[in-house]
Amino acid sequence: MLVKLAVDVAREAMEAAGSARGDPSAVRLALRVLLPHCPERWPLTMFWESSVQDHVIGREQGMNAAYNGILGQLERAGVLPVGTIS
Repeated sequence: MLVKLAVDVAREAMEAAGSARGDPSAVRLALRVLLPHCPERWPLTMFWESSVQDHVIGREQGMNAAYNGILGQLERAGVLPVGTIS
């Protein structure tokens, strides 16, 4: 349940990336919760680095790609069933 909540926070931040940067504290906490469940750190690092970018298009594209990477890692780790989150 905590992992699902962290994924929801990341998704909301990603969806809001076009209008403004999200709450960095909420994003940081969500990524910290997901860290033990992601064998590869690159999507978490990419999500964080993208979320603090000033360039809107770069922020949106980077967060979207990283979010998909996070979901893939969580599914492969068996933390989230495949197709749970769309």
